[in-house]
Amino acid sequence: MNPIQQFLDHQPCMILDGGLATALEQRGACLNDELWSARLLADEPQRIVEAHQSYLQAGADCITTASYQATVTGFMRAGHTESNARALLRSSVILAIQARDAFWESSTKDTARRRPLVAASVGPYGAFLADGSEYRGDYGLSDRALADFHRQRLGLLAEAEPDLLAIETIPSLPETAALMQLLTDHDGPCAWVGFCCRDGERLHDGHCIADAAALCDSVDRVAAVGINCTSPQLVLPLIDKVRAQTDKPVVVYPNSGERYQAEHHSWQSASQAFDWVTEAKRWLDAGAKMVGGCCRVGPGKIAMLRQSLLTNN
Repeated sequence: MNPIQQFLDHQPCMILDGGLATALEQRGACLNDELWSARLLADEPQRIVEAHQSYLQAGADCITTASYQATVTGFMRAGHTESNARALLRSSVILAIQARDAFWESSTKDTARRRPLVAASVGPYGAFLADGSEYRGDYGLSDRALADFHRQRLGLLAEAEPDLLAIETIPSLPETAALMQLLTDHDGPCAWVGFCCRDGERLHDGHCIADAAALCDSVDRVAAVGINCTSPQLVLPLIDKVRAQTDKPVVVYPNSGERYQAEHHSWQSASQAFDWVTEAKRWLDAGAKMVGGCCRVGPGKIAMLRQSLLTNN
């Protein structure tokens, strides 16, 4: 049985963490770098451990690693040797496991809570480019080139033995197809897949999320399908589109509603206030089973979700 289903057999939903970069920045980390939070894997790994622990203490059932924007090529471009780059990528999983194990060992062993999971983050090709193209999906790469890009990283992350993979912020149907072929062709941990969408129906490259969800439904290693780093106002119709294509659990962890300005490496404020807990309850009512946050969603909101959604269950 996959680890996601083990949680869902025990409780009505899983609480995910929020944005790792958000927690790091709240602690004073400077992430103005092409490697983003992955820079700290080499420079300040203890900050990453502390950020993971902040989400565990807030009530997250799963934490995601600092590998979203990490690749061997990216580390080498920053001056690391190939062997060190490989080790740094694996270390993202090792640090998260250390944080989880230390938290669990020191916790009160609340019988209502299961041992949290570690998901190795696999970001899109656009994250490697560090130019905001994960919010466009306009790479112009062939399926083969996309598969070649992702193959090495998937293998290195799996070697470090995470509980599962978090394939996230995927903005295009061709990239989805390439990733699904890799999951089919190779053994490894199960994965959830989160799509980044422009509206209530389409990925950022213009393809329908229904088509992407259907691809995921056909792959045994995919344990959950859903939406992340997308405006929370778009989530409800997207849940419906995903559920129409798969019976697999639906995962939802949108951003705060703010808009990322790639040219300035900054966030533009959301146009309207957003009641996170109220909306999360609506997502669960619509069929979501895994709920958390992405960019600009910190430990405080995750604690609110835990308190509101699971305290009385």
